[in-house]
Amino acid sequence: MNNPRNTPEILVEKPNLHSRNKHRGRYDFDNLIQANPALASFVKLNAYHDASIDFANPQAVKALNQALLKQFYNISVWDIPAQYLCPPIPGRADYLHYLADLLASSNAGVIPRGESVRVLDVGVGANVIYPLIGNREYGWHFVGSDIDPIALANGQGILDANGLSATIELRLQASPLAVFKGIVRQGERFNLTMCNPPFHGSLEEANIGTQRKWQNLGKGASKLGHKSQAPALNFGGQAAELYCAGGEVAFVNRMVNESAQFASQCYWFTTLVSKAASLPSIYRALIAVHALQVKTIDMAQGQKKSRIVAWTFLKG
Repeated sequence: MNNPRNTPEILVEKPNLHSRNKHRGRYDFDNLIQANPALASFVKLNAYHDASIDFANPQAVKALNQALLKQFYNISVWDIPAQYLCPPIPGRADYLHYLADLLASSNAGVIPRGESVRVLDVGVGANVIYPLIGNREYGWHFVGSDIDPIALANGQGILDANGLSATIELRLQASPLAVFKGIVRQGERFNLTMCNPPFHGSLEEANIGTQRKWQNLGKGASKLGHKSQAPALNFGGQAAELYCAGGEVAFVNRMVNESAQFASQCYWFTTLVSKAASLPSIYRALIAVHALQVKTIDMAQGQKKSRIVAWTFLKG
């Protein structure tokens, strides 16, 4: 669309993983164990007599991620500190594949590949998962920013161990309230920015969300015998990864407002939006900064639904 005052264009995809996602089928645990033998001790038959892991066990999830990264993306060394976010890889890969489609939409349908494509990952985290997958799948050059020096140190160790320091650069964001300021340098240009923002508004809200996910995994507090305190989520997460004042609406609105100051230095600004209820406020912010084009791309992984909001100030 060319008029941001109209309803933003919505590109609706199938409610499953992207067609190029390597994780559309069931996990082949025999092959995954070959990639990471440590996974074997966590693989059991579930109630349906299928091989699986206990997704409520953080060590099992980490071992699975290590196997997936090695088998599918040739990442031989990957680890995260205790209590840091352990990302579900299929969903993370989906975001990147949809971004590749977004770039192709203004490139005669051809996905641009190679290091000339520059992507900024806002909040790259200790796991550096988006740069790892994006570089392996499309050869893109990444800059990853984060406010947490411990996360960046861990990420740098992963990059060094896998020979990726030349194509993935990490930068410390010195101001917790800034998004692009202090990261995007004068004269620097990006094809894309991406972000998986903290979507909870407080620690209490994050804990409620954690408990809900545990119950969905069949590990509710009553079953575990812990009634007063929710257990740690299998995917973990530090405070900055899980919540911020005002939740994802406040974070993304701040991102939108700041993006206008870097309008000529990036083609597509993008972010994940977890809650559909957040969209009206985000759309209003995009209208206020006079975004030239706005796209909303629906995604789904199992029962979890989310979407990417993308905007640009530049003509194609």
